[in-house]
Amino acid sequence: MDILAEDLTVTVAGRRLVDDLRLRVPEGAVVGLVGPNGCGKSTTLRCVYRALRPSAGVVRIGGDDVWALSARDSARRVAALPQEQHMEFDFTAAEVVAMARSPHKGAFERDTEADHEFCVRALRQVGVAHLAERGYLTLSGGERQRVLVARALAQQPKVLVLDEPTNHLDIRYQLEILALVREIGVTALVALHDLNLAAATCDVLYVLDGGRVVAEGTPREVLTPELIAATFGVRAHLVPHPVSGAPQLLYSTAVEPDGTAPKGSPRCRDDVTS
Repeated sequence: MDILAEDLTVTVAGRRLVDDLRLRVPEGAVVGLVGPNGCGKSTTLRCVYRALRPSAGVVRIGGDDVWALSARDSARRVAALPQEQHMEFDFTAAEVVAMARSPHKGAFERDTEADHEFCVRALRQVGVAHLAERGYLTLSGGERQRVLVARALAQQPKVLVLDEPTNHLDIRYQLEILALVREIGVTALVALHDLNLAAATCDVLYVLDGGRVVAEGTPREVLTPELIAATFGVRAHLVPHPVSGAPQLLYSTAVEPDGTAPKGSPRCRDDVTS
C-alpha cells in the first residue's frame, strides 16, 4: 500500500508544527524524513499512524483516509515504532512482541500456533530470540529497541512507520535493522537523524525545516553541501561510498546564516589560503 499526505497541517497551542506538507511513499518504497530537531518529522509520522489528528489536510493509506478507518483496520495496515515507548509492567520480550497480533484477533481469541510462529520469526529477524523470556524492563536500550522492531514486524503490516529506529543501537544493528526494512518489501516511512544512514537506505528523501518540505528527491539529488549548510547549519563535503557508491557526507565546521564559520570554530582546508 502507498502513503499519501496532502496539505497536511498541524497546529498546537497556536504554533504551526507542520505546514501544508505533501509527501508520497509509493508501494514497496523506503522513504526517509530528515531535518533538524523540531522540524516536524515526528509530528508528521504521528499523523500517519493515527496518534495525532491533523488540523487540516489528509493522510491516505492505500487510498483511504486513515481517520475513516477503524482502529483495528488501521492497525492491520500500519505498524509504528514511535520514538518514545513507555512500559509500566515487566512483560517478557516474547509477550511484548505477541501484543502485535491483537489487530488480527477477536476480543477474547487466544493466540494460535500461527501467531506464535509470526512472533518467533520476528524475534529471530532482529537477533533477539535468545531474549524471548527476559523481562523487557531488564533489557538494555538497544535490546529494547530491537524487541520493539520485532513487535512491528510481527504485526504483519502493509506499511511501516519508524521514528528513529536506530536509537540506542550499535552500528552493526543500525545497519542490520535498516537492511531488514528494505528486505521485507513493505512500504516504509522512516525518520532518521543520521544522513549517511538515510542516504544508504532510502529511495527518496524529504527534507523538512520549520514544518515544511524544503527538498525532495533521491539522496544524491537532495543531500547537497548547499542544502546541508542552509538546513543544518554545518559545512559538509559529499563523497561516494567506496563500495555502494551512495552519497556520504563528511562534516567540517558549523556555519552562520551568511555561510561563514562561527568565531572560534576550526578552519577547514577549503578555507585556508596560501
